[in-house]
Amino acid sequence: MTTKEISKELSISEKTVRNHISNTMQKLGVKSRSSAVVELVKLKELSI
Repeated sequence: MTTKEISKELSISEKTVRNHISNTMQKLGVKSRSSAVVELVKLKELSI
């Protein structure tokens, strides 16, 4: 989903979504959203 779609779905601002995504990426040690998805799948925190 895009940042805009996520913000609408959760009823929070786009900036808040970006902050959450950025914090998650930092904790995972990745530099892109797609890398974050790969790491979350590896950690079995996300399934596709």
